[in-house]
Amino acid sequence: METTFRGGVHPKGHKELSRQVPLQRYDARGEIVLPLGQGIGKPAKPTVKKDDEVLVGQIIAEADGFISSNVASSCSGKVKAIEKRRTISGASLDCIVIENDGLYTKVEGIGVREDVNLLSNDQIIARVKNAGIIGLGGAGFPTHVKLAPKDPSSIRYIIANGAECEPYITCNDQLMRTEAEGILEGLEIILKLFPNAQGVVAIENNKPEAIAAMKEAAEKRHVANRIIILPLKTKYPQGGERSLIQVVAGVDFPVSKLPADVGCIVDNVGTIYAVGRAVVYNEPLYTHVLTITGDAVERPSNFIVRNGTMVSELVEACGGIKDGVTLKKVLAGGPMMGFAMSSLSVPVVKTTNAVTLLTQDEVEASEAQMTNCLHCGRCTTVCPQGLLPQLMADAVHVGDLERYENKLYGLECISCGSCTYVCPAKRPLTQIFKHTKAEIMALKRAKAGGNK
Repeated sequence: METTFRGGVHPKGHKELSRQVPLQRYDARGEIVLPLGQGIGKPAKPTVKKDDEVLVGQIIAEADGFISSNVASSCSGKVKAIEKRRTISGASLDCIVIENDGLYTKVEGIGVREDVNLLSNDQIIARVKNAGIIGLGGAGFPTHVKLAPKDPSSIRYIIANGAECEPYITCNDQLMRTEAEGILEGLEIILKLFPNAQGVVAIENNKPEAIAAMKEAAEKRHVANRIIILPLKTKYPQGGERSLIQVVAGVDFPVSKLPADVGCIVDNVGTIYAVGRAVVYNEPLYTHVLTITGDAVERPSNFIVRNGTMVSELVEACGGIKDGVTLKKVLAGGPMMGFAMSSLSVPVVKTTNAVTLLTQDEVEASEAQMTNCLHCGRCTTVCPQGLLPQLMADAVHVGDLERYENKLYGLECISCGSCTYVCPAKRPLTQIFKHTKAEIMALKRAKAGGNK
């Protein structure tokens, strides 16, 4: 196995702001707002109505289709409304709003340890599905679907993604330090489904404490024969799914294929920890880890938060905005792949791994310095997908979407932001490619609808 992938960049990490701040559990004081759609796929269907009493861990919305996931209540209280609310993405979505009673009374049976050896593979996957677990490190793909490929015997690697390469974010670092055994327990459960697979915990080498904790836990659990802890070179986007597969399995694959097609399944360490909690303790996914950070916040922190907690409440728990500074930009996520937020009065969802509050808007500053392409080729050198960003941008400029898609393979772009980061002309390449992909996919959907 290698320790890194081709291409990539080395942005300033800024992890010193929060990397030594231990995880702390935060129980929301105000109402809980749970969007019905918290990941990729179709929104869930409510199973409760206004004025219903709910408990922690109760399934209040059920998956509505193959690519969909259950939603569990993260507090006890009364359903206040089912209505549209502004969410962290900026969209207005249907949400279940719960009047939080502050007692956090759980559904009976949650947290009681059970013997996993008594469960069949189908029962394990059913528990993951019922828990509403989705990928916590990306788009939020339902985990139970990922764990049920056509041919389980063809899976060679289960990769636990602990790279956490995005600048500023440190919550998974802290999770690995404090819950290493729980993560390995979840990984062992997943390996039970795949008899020919090896487990690989991939961690960037700027997290020595996490690497040490995971190695110690692996020795205690005597799992060295099936699970290895793999330190990786610190480089962005080391934690990208395709980058990890390139490193661990030594293969590349087109966007039209899934990781399972090349014998791999990749899950974030937080997702794998949630699998363990769901299968062993019958615990739905109603909490997750999150970092509140940036140079504008008083006390950057790592939290175990309840899904549906308001961002404004979490920022307040960090001491609020520093005195004497101006908050210029707020990102859901980090500066490379995160997106700008217009308000703090929105709830966190399962996939919210960070909120970054900044005193400078680097995008705005770059726009003021933008020039024509200098033809330096730096964007091509750093692209982890081996694409030609300069030519892709040229194709977009002249409206040649056919060339963009079929000659330059523009849909293979993973929107990592590496090309934009190194561009001396300050061209917004990643944003151009995101908009172009959306345009092409919209045209495909319209064409497919017209052919029905």
